[in-house]
Amino acid sequence: MESFGSYVRARREALNAEDKSMSLRQVALRIGVEPAFLSKIERDVAPPPSEAKIVALAQALGEDPDVLLAMAGKVSSELQAIIRKRPQLIGELLRQLKAQPDHAILSIVRQVTDGDW
Repeated sequence: MESFGSYVRARREALNAEDKSMSLRQVALRIGVEPAFLSKIERDVAPPPSEAKIVALAQALGEDPDVLLAMAGKVSSELQAIIRKRPQLIGELLRQLKAQPDHAILSIVRQVTDGDW
């Protein structure tokens, strides 16, 4: 599995090839960190930043914040709050879903979202 830093760097550089506003310096300023710090993150010299900075980085890169948080070994505070409200139920749900294919999980999500259950 690709590291958080190398994934961020590859994504930013790919975007920068098409849009020069995606330089390391400009992305760093956009998310509120020093360019040197973002460079260290991208080279896996520094650990991933805080949840808020990862969410800002995801927005800047057009990525899903939950995916980047997971790559950083973190879970959003929103999801943590949901789990804390029903830890046993959510734990069992996740254990049951872990082996299911994506299309089956998406089907369940659609059923719940549509109220068709």
